[in-house]
Amino acid sequence: MASNRHLGRIIALQTLYEQELRIDANDTNFDVDAVLARNIERYKDMLDDITFIKELVSGVDAQAEKLDAQLQPVAPEWPIDQIARMDRLVLRIGLYELENDNDVPPKVVINEAVELAKAFGGDNSSKFINGVLGTLLREQTAKKAKPAKPTAKKAAPKPKKTASKPKKTVTKKPAKKAKS
Repeated sequence: MASNRHLGRIIALQTLYEQELRIDANDTNFDVDAVLARNIERYKDMLDDITFIKELVSGVDAQAEKLDAQLQPVAPEWPIDQIARMDRLVLRIGLYELENDNDVPPKVVINEAVELAKAFGGDNSSKFINGVLGTLLREQTAKKAKPAKPTAKKAAPKPKKTASKPKKTVTKKPAKKAKS
């Protein structure tokens, strides 16, 4: 159910956002599972796939550093810690899904991330999210499309060039003797 997954992404985003805020505030009592359970409880009548939400939150949380390392080269003018918190979380969720959820087509993942950015990000967030995730998708597609390099055969070495062509030698004909 598409709308169910959309709501699931919203819940995951809210949970991850609260996690970052509370960790930044040095909240030592923070428990991501308790916050996730509370957020799911609010929408329990509208949800069918709670496992999706739990896997999304735990996956993004566990792989945050790896995801950030993959995101940074795509937006080098924006250090990852200077990207708006909401945008950074939406990017992490989108990249995590691109890499780990084979049930959802990549363009749908990007569209969902753009919709989250429109709803919860700044004025230009959706364009930024679309650009970064679109670039990552193209890179992933290019890596998959590259043919494997042959390892068993080595290319034959090119023949060495020989010295320049021999110069033509011009022989002079003997001059005719003058008649006396």
